[in-house]
Amino acid sequence: MRAFGLFFIVFFISMQTSGQEFKFEKESIDYGKIQKGSNGERTFVFINTGDAPLIITNIKSSCGCTVPKKPEKPIMPGKKGEIKVSYDTNRVGGFSKSISIFSNAKTPRKIIRIKGIVTAGVVLQKEKSILSDSN
Repeated sequence: MRAFGLFFIVFFISMQTSGQEFKFEKESIDYGKIQKGSNGERTFVFINTGDAPLIITNIKSSCGCTVPKKPEKPIMPGKKGEIKVSYDTNRVGGFSKSISIFSNAKTPRKIIRIKGIVTAGVVLQKEKSILSDSN
């Protein structure tokens, strides 16, 4: 019985040290200043650093203005995966949103973020005057 208990403890510890895990190239994407109606799609790239297939079961955003798209197939060990996020750029003003990723990784819930500022008008640039000597 004692040998069985020791085997169980060693097995449990080994299960904790292996498995699925993912590492993002960036956990936050800053859109910077973008114009209203511009392309709001960005991509988070990650790699499965574990030794088993990584399965993303669900992704939820903090509001309806942010739509994430999860990979449909498992990400094999050592392979890259992508999570596409679309923000509704018809909403003027600053934004900071979080996206929760649920998976079979050691840490089953991971949070990534997007932020930026959507401006209403066009960016005005100073034009060179032909009447001025300054460049």
